Amino acid sequence: MSLGVFSFVRFFTYFCIMKHVFRLMAVFAMLAMASYIEMTACTSAIVSAKANPYGRPMLWKHRDTSTIDNKVEYVAAKNGDHAYVALFNAADRRLEQAWTGMNDAGFAIMNTASYNLKDDKVSARKMDREGYVMTIALRTCRTVDDFARLLETLPRPMGVEANFGVIDATGNGAFFETNNHSFTRFNLSDASDGLLVRTNYSHSGRPGEGYGFIREENAEHLLRPYAKRGEITPELLTETASRSYWHSLMGRDFALPDSSERWVVDQDFIPRYKSTATIVIEGCRPLDDAAEATPSFVADQYLMWTGLGFPPCAEIVPVWCRPDGVDPELRGTARNGHSPMGDKVKARRAEVFPLKKGSGDRYVDMHRLVNREGTGYLQVLVPQNLEVYERIRSRRDSGR
Repeated sequence: MSLGVFSFVRFFTYFCIMKHVFRLMAVFAMLAMASYIEMTACTSAIVSAKANPYGRPMLWKHRDTSTIDNKVEYVAAKNGDHAYVALFNAADRRLEQAWTGMNDAGFAIMNTASYNLKDDKVSARKMDREGYVMTIALRTCRTVDDFARLLETLPRPMGVEANFGVIDATGNGAFFETNNHSFTRFNLSDASDGLLVRTNYSHSGRPGEGYGFIREENAEHLLRPYAKRGEITPELLTETASRSYWHSLMGRDFALPDSSERWVVDQDFIPRYKSTATIVIEGCRPLDDAAEATPSFVADQYLMWTGLGFPPCAEIVPVWCRPDGVDPELRGTARNGHSPMGDKVKARRAEVFPLKKGSGDRYVDMHRLVNREGTGYLQVLVPQNLEVYERIRSRRDSGR
């Protein structure tokens, strides 16, 4: 073989190998991105007082994250700041990053990650600051406008790419679609039926980019008819939307008790393998002045309906903004800061996703959730949770 032919063969072989390597690198990059998206996702809604039969605005956050262990804690007021209750990661010992919560002035906040707003080269290590921003907001904000001013004054880059949802005691609400340097505000008052829904893209962002389009359509399908009739309740959000296996693209519900289909691919439903909580913060009937929302008033009127752990298997526990307002089952009292309730529901999730080899966590054992015998977690837990709603709401509304 001549030297020229040998060089060509060697080059061609090298070219083929590198082409294969680059393909593998592209696949790994896509898998890494998919893993990241699953790690930081969510489905959410803001509901106005007119869309709720009790005349109370609400925030709903269905949390998706790889940080499966969560807890709820009360943080006392200090240095002139507000006291608040919030959802935290179990490992957050200093309670530095709140992921949804309400304070003693009637201000409440949550977020969803967005993936079509970032317009700079700020490195990943300087991002994911949303939990810190929400902690600052809970400590310092009383109104929706206060939060807007906070975003205007935070140092740049803010380290965020998110849709922040907020409400206050006057009934105002808004989504703030926010990146490192700016934000776009969507007021709840501009929603004709009193409902705003967000998943993992921003409506003001780059069209066609982002994630959660099918999940947003799922939520719209489930909630919009009730919004038009003014009938969205906290239990509709936690017991229906967060436990629904309606798939808008396929146009069918996969959680039917008479279905013979046992294994369902976990893709684009509102509840997901990495769903770790469903929370509704139900505010007060709107006040004329936010200053009227005293800590004692908020402690009586505001409720954070909390389903900790995988939502289809979660029990609803009410939370109040006061020192004794968080049930010990929700607090980080177990090993490694875990909550007892979170660990209990995590064990149930393991039954719903029993396949441990390979991509087993992609397959839902639907018979664990609904079945002909009526013993599925959805069939057993939802009626129990509805009783909790009825009992606690009756006590609140009767002044007890």
